[in-house]
Amino acid sequence: MRTRPDLTLIAAVSADGFISTGKGVPWNLPRDKEHFRRTTRGQWLLIGRRTYVEMLGWFRDHHPLVLTSDKTFTPPVGGAVSSVAEALSIAVKDGARELFVCGGGGAYAAAMPLANRLIITHADTILGGGVPFPVIRSELWQAVSRQAFPADAENQLDMTFAIYERRIPLKTGSDGHS
Repeated sequence: MRTRPDLTLIAAVSADGFISTGKGVPWNLPRDKEHFRRTTRGQWLLIGRRTYVEMLGWFRDHHPLVLTSDKTFTPPVGGAVSSVAEALSIAVKDGARELFVCGGGGAYAAAMPLANRLIITHADTILGGGVPFPVIRSELWQAVSRQAFPADAENQLDMTFAIYERRIPLKTGSDGHS
């Protein structure tokens, strides 16, 4: 019996491990945007508040949950939650099979210990600092697929779409905790 949806982190990450220099996405990669939209279409999303505000307008066919400590915050689309476990609980009650974490850095850090899968676009650039993505430790994660794309007229950087699965599956209860 499924006690919670799968938890997948989806992100574009620089070669030195950053998702942003501090405000917004630091590159223009239409191929990655389409990959994100195709992968998350119709799905439940967990998003930090600042990332949610930056992404308003993207949520035409999603079920966004905003991870925030502000109990008074009411998102114009979706709902607000105070923890990853709460988001998983809401998603499972609606019958969701998967919950996608879409950023920012705090949401990724909170969700990584409970994640089953990572969908990473490795962007071939060095940001030199900013908002880090949690380290993908090879003893915990195994790449199960990779697809490389060279830079082109529309996409300013080489990129690789990679999927990682947890090497040892989590044992989780209905509250989302291991």
